[in-house]
Amino acid sequence: MAEAEREMEALRRLGGRFVALGEGEYPRALQAIDSAPPLLAVLGRADVLLRPCVAIVGSRNASAAGLKFTARLARDLGEAGFVVVSGLARGIDTAAHDASLGTGTLAVLAGGLDEVYPPQNLPLLQRCLAEGAAISEMPLGLAPRGRDFPRRNRLVSGLSLGTVVVEAARKSGSLITARFANEQGRLVFAVPGSPLDPRAEGGNQLIREGATLCAEAAHVVEALAPLVGEVAALMPPAATMREGAGETPTQPLWDELDLPGIEPAPMARWPEPSPMTEGSVDAADDADAIRRRVLALLGGAAVSLDDLVRASGCSAREVSRTVLDLELEGAIQRHPGGALSRVEG
Repeated sequence: MAEAEREMEALRRLGGRFVALGEGEYPRALQAIDSAPPLLAVLGRADVLLRPCVAIVGSRNASAAGLKFTARLARDLGEAGFVVVSGLARGIDTAAHDASLGTGTLAVLAGGLDEVYPPQNLPLLQRCLAEGAAISEMPLGLAPRGRDFPRRNRLVSGLSLGTVVVEAARKSGSLITARFANEQGRLVFAVPGSPLDPRAEGGNQLIREGATLCAEAAHVVEALAPLVGEVAALMPPAATMREGAGETPTQPLWDELDLPGIEPAPMARWPEPSPMTEGSVDAADDADAIRRRVLALLGGAAVSLDDLVRASGCSAREVSRTVLDLELEGAIQRHPGGALSRVEG
């Protein structure tokens, strides 16, 4: 309890607040996905969380044409009433946020809200907060690790009625976002590109697999207009792409980090950053222990998440985070109704 109060006070000092699953300000689209986080840390205008959102994602090493198209697309979508969601990465993400500053943009961070990556985008994030917001499911003081970027990507798609992939190589985090969107029953759009440009390979493949071709904002607006304001339509019965679309199983999950391996570059800190919570030095050891416990409790027979939480003796938040990590790694699988089982192999 004391640790939770310290976290809340630290977020208040930063100018933010927590929004819990089930509260009125919790994003309705995100609430509809299986792995909705129980708690979101929010900076900026929380009201943008309740507006219809569209995700724009793509290459960090974007082309000039890709950046120009992204800016035009984000601006037009904003004028059509959509909040533009992205992951604050370099390239396409940066262009999408920058072009939608005046109409509302939502940045989803892979680490804590006081740990900005890449560091050069801290000024952009601060500008986003004037008419938009930033969110994270991670605690303050936690710098993003490799496995945190796919976790963030499923929030980007989960917040949005549709996801637009502008430029993406065959092995990229943007395709992970597209796969999450497809699994969540959301619409997936892809911008076609030259077959001679490796940055267009991922988008072209998505179109081949059933994604909607996007050559202008009108293509997105027309497809999403019937879904706006219809909560029942947030989880369509059938995905718009074939099963497995966007999958690149061999890709490294830390492809957004600029340094080799899985360790990120130094984070950009907000002014007067909040102190690390007590016991944070042993957080990695604790995570490994929870991971081993969850794996030991899971077998071939599917069990509910509630049963797993009760059996583990850990908090629901810790178990949910561990389950998502293991699911992304392919160590466990989720069955209809949300039951979980271990993948034997």
